[in-house]
Amino acid sequence: MRVQSSATTASRIAVAEEREQRPGLGTLQAALGVTAFSLTFPATAWGLEGFGPWSLVAVRSVLAAVIAGGALLALRVPLPARRHWSGLAVVAAGVVLGFPLLTTLALETSTTAHAAVVVGLLPLTTALLSALRVGTRPSRTFWAAALAGAAAVAAFTAQQSGGALNRADLYLFAALLVCAAGYTEGGRLARVMPGWHVIGWALVLCLPLTVPVAALALAQEPLRLTAHSVTGLLWVAAGSQFLGLVVWYRGMAAVGIPKASQLQLAQPLLTLVWSVLLLGEHLPVAAPLTAVAVLVCIAVTQRARG
Repeated sequence: MRVQSSATTASRIAVAEEREQRPGLGTLQAALGVTAFSLTFPATAWGLEGFGPWSLVAVRSVLAAVIAGGALLALRVPLPARRHWSGLAVVAAGVVLGFPLLTTLALETSTTAHAAVVVGLLPLTTALLSALRVGTRPSRTFWAAALAGAAAVAAFTAQQSGGALNRADLYLFAALLVCAAGYTEGGRLARVMPGWHVIGWALVLCLPLTVPVAALALAQEPLRLTAHSVTGLLWVAAGSQFLGLVVWYRGMAAVGIPKASQLQLAQPLLTLVWSVLLLGEHLPVAAPLTAVAVLVCIAVTQRARG
């Protein structure tokens, strides 16, 4: 009991330190998370050059879980309290399994620029779910700026896709919902435990499923190891699935879920830049204008009350 009490006390101290950090530092951490996430679609496109979709998703989750599990074991982090496991299951279903699988399936037939519609609407969806689940009440100014930013990104991505919906879009919209739920629940848990514990335990929780799926998928799907496919796999596993989520949840714990979520308005445009640099895709003329509009909306949401 003394060991458990000491571990609980240490965890509470760590969470308190996260929440007491300067808001500017929390915003920086959330922004670093967004930067890491913006590379996910191009890295996934690289990974699909050598892995099948099920192999890529399962193996990335296993590798990320090995990294997270090693850190949890090395630091002797105690198991979360029983009341937190249901929330961790939502995080696991949303950001460990659902979002990676659905977006990977979409990217088999969709460009990375078009897939950015998901993250274009993700900030607003996350803020809405946060208001329902956590009870946050941002100001009207915040909601107006959030809606304007989402509209700018949605209009930009719709214009790029010609306004037509296909099967990939259904995957993308489903990914939007499950990811927003995972972000919201993860942000809530980051108030009571260190942010990296949240994603760490969510990844470990998935191992009984991801290990056999990885073994089966690797046996069934074609495998071609190249510099691109291996680099893409390593990034989505270590960068997107673990390190990016670590700083993201820390940032949400510091500045709040709604404000942190609005930083993701910049993610589609960052993804577009990476798709041009890494994949050779074309940079639309409307991108710089959309970028300016989005940055203005982000600045308003960060200054708005709540």
